[in-house]
Amino acid sequence: MLIARYAKIAMALCLAAFCLLVTFNNLTDYGTNYLFVQHVLSMDTTFSGNALMYRSITHPVLVQVAYGVIIVAEAAVGLLFLAGSIRLWQTRAAPAVLFNQAKGLFVAGCLLAFLVWFFGFMVIAGEWFAMWQSATWNGQDAAFRFYVTVLAVLIFVNQPDGDLTHANPISVRAKPAPKRQPGRRADQKRRRTDKV
Repeated sequence: MLIARYAKIAMALCLAAFCLLVTFNNLTDYGTNYLFVQHVLSMDTTFSGNALMYRSITHPVLVQVAYGVIIVAEAAVGLLFLAGSIRLWQTRAAPAVLFNQAKGLFVAGCLLAFLVWFFGFMVIAGEWFAMWQSATWNGQDAAFRFYVTVLAVLIFVNQPDGDLTHANPISVRAKPAPKRQPGRRADQKRRRTDKV
């Protein structure tokens, strides 16, 4: 169905818009988002006296590098989603094999998004830097909402698409029934007229 292809393209574009907007916000509101990364890496709002503080990073250059990696990764995700959407749009009316092959860039974007928001925010920030302990600087819920959305859209978009069927706009008329002779049923046998 063509509507299913349009739905997949629209969802891919929505993911692209989100990631590119996140990147834009991180660049234009650099200081605010830098504070988030700084607090997470320094672990200064985790539970008092926890035994994981040896993992904390407080050197400003390392914090800047980590934040830069996050921004670049988010931008790359957004661009992959955008390029994937464009590729899907270009093949929206193509045979199924071409449309299915065109999903590669989008799938790559989903993989990178999962690495950023699950591995980066849940595994590294959440567990290694114990972000889950912080009531103030905790981005796990937001990250969870996004990577689950990415996975749901990935499942839908990655469903194989069949070839489009184009209905013939010219209706085929049924052949008219043969005319019957008046006064006689079609299945009635001819009566014998000869006398015995």
